[in-house]
Amino acid sequence: MSEEKSLNFLEEIIEKDIEAGLHGGRVHTRFPPEPNGYLHIGHATSICLNFGLAKKYNGKCNLRFDDTNPTTEETEYVENIKNDIKWLGFTWDNELYASDYFETLYNFAVQLIEKGLAYVDDSTAEEIAAQKGSTTSPGTNSPYRDRTVEENLRLFREMREGKYKDGEKTLRAKIDMAHPNLLLRDPLMYRIKHEHHHRTGDKWCIYPMYDFAHGQCDSIEEITHSICTLEFIHHRPLYNWFIEQLGIFPSKQYEFARRNLTYTVMSKRKLLQLVNEGHVAGWDDPRMPTISGMRRRGYPAEAFIRFSDTIGIAKRENIVDIGLLEFCVREHLNKTTNRVMAVLDPVKLVVTNYAEGATEWFTAENNPEDETSGTRQIPFTRELWIEREDFMEEAPKKFFRLTPGNMVRLKSAYIVKCDGCVKDSDGNITEVHCTYLPESKSGNDTSGLTVKGTIHWVSVQHARTAEVRLYDRLFRVEDPSNEDGDFKDYINPDSMQVLPAVYIEPALADAKPGDRMQFMRKGYFCADVDSTPDKLIFNRTVTLKDAWAKEQKKG
Repeated sequence: MSEEKSLNFLEEIIEKDIEAGLHGGRVHTRFPPEPNGYLHIGHATSICLNFGLAKKYNGKCNLRFDDTNPTTEETEYVENIKNDIKWLGFTWDNELYASDYFETLYNFAVQLIEKGLAYVDDSTAEEIAAQKGSTTSPGTNSPYRDRTVEENLRLFREMREGKYKDGEKTLRAKIDMAHPNLLLRDPLMYRIKHEHHHRTGDKWCIYPMYDFAHGQCDSIEEITHSICTLEFIHHRPLYNWFIEQLGIFPSKQYEFARRNLTYTVMSKRKLLQLVNEGHVAGWDDPRMPTISGMRRRGYPAEAFIRFSDTIGIAKRENIVDIGLLEFCVREHLNKTTNRVMAVLDPVKLVVTNYAEGATEWFTAENNPEDETSGTRQIPFTRELWIEREDFMEEAPKKFFRLTPGNMVRLKSAYIVKCDGCVKDSDGNITEVHCTYLPESKSGNDTSGLTVKGTIHWVSVQHARTAEVRLYDRLFRVEDPSNEDGDFKDYINPDSMQVLPAVYIEPALADAKPGDRMQFMRKGYFCADVDSTPDKLIFNRTVTLKDAWAKEQKKG
């Protein structure tokens, strides 16, 4: 009998709340992305957590876009975020936007002004920063802190009406300029931004700050468990202060540790730099840690779910080895993808005793891990493409592939014996010659021979040509953000290698964008979104084994 999985600390909190009858035993979470970029693997963990908790406790989960900064937010990002969540297999109960609540938030601000808990400040950003003080010294009051309620109401109304320029005035909460938590030293609530908003157009020119919008949006939606990453733990007292002063639904914030991933960066700002400066081909570049980039590379949604479940939820931040994610990817693809033959670095193999012009069709199993995967037919002819590395004229002792006098099995076909090779005038090998044993036919082998090597191949006559993109880690070091200098200095120059003329078996001619398969002995691959019947393009999702770790040990 297997042990029941222990609860994480968030599940323990929720179960205690349910037992106590808090909010009628109701569980309502939300996933609140800002639409200022594409989601990455860190967001995938948060998605799995929030939607997963709602599902486990028969609750609800909202998708709410934190669209309070019109300068950086775009509809493109909104649509991509929705696509990513759907692709991961989750459905939100309500699609909402912070901009839905702009009028309500404005009225909340007016209430705080009327209670003497907010004021309009004419100080510049630099002056406000100086007023904040430090962790060892108290702040100083703004000279505008004691404006009357009537004056603050008038000025705030005029801010909304567009009478002032960007940065000319702000609205600040009146809390305590000596508070030990600097975030409670009269934080900003509203700033002026004369920018076009992707949903509200030019209706507003003042926009709420994150700390004023977030908790109030949770409260309006009656979110029972507002789950954030650990960097927001110091924001919780302010979250609670606004809710308490307004006397609205008491949503509660809980924090879990963000998990960073080795050999990449997770900061949206840094990812945007990579995109804007042309280090990658876009947000969905298969080397990017974005969900769309990893989807394009061929990562299955099930691997993200497994990865998130495996790393679990913690209270302390740490960095997770990308090898664990790749393990989850390999584990899923091994069970679900067909095995096909593709020759990435070709050299011609001539079976000299096989009839010219003859074609023989062999039956090959699609996936030995899946009994329902069926079979396919593979054409065999006198001339075949094989991997150049599968032949050595002078081979070491444990080389069990083609070398003069040695025998190997051609996968799903015959045993062949290597007779030698042909070279051009520069000494380059142009052909490998061998003879086949007719009685060694796969599935009906009466030769009585046992060979140690099996290699893949593709018929020259029937081969299709494809472009293959070999992707590797985007950075050369585990944690580029913590290295000296610019993080971009550590970009791996070999993170993408393009092979323009790879030979593939004819069964792959109908591959559609997103189709995944295993290239025998070479790794798992996926048809790229740009792939067409006239130009097939395949991205390497992941190698069959962790070649990176092996290379690091050599180094």
